[in-house]
Amino acid sequence: MEMLRVQFAVMAIFAFILALLIPSINAQSPAPAPPPTSDGVAVDQGIAYVLMLVALVLTYIIH
Repeated sequence: MEMLRVQFAVMAIFAFILALLIPSINAQSPAPAPPPTSDGVAVDQGIAYVLMLVALVLTYIIH
């Protein structure tokens, strides 16, 4: 009877450890972040074009 209690205790501890470890075994690493849709170059270039157009219009108006 004592052997049955020891086996039950060992199996209970083993089951508890497995219950803690099994979820982490199946865990997946998070997906990497998506690349940025714009690295700022297009925005900077758009601002530069607008400023050049403003400079061209001002030059035309002044002359």
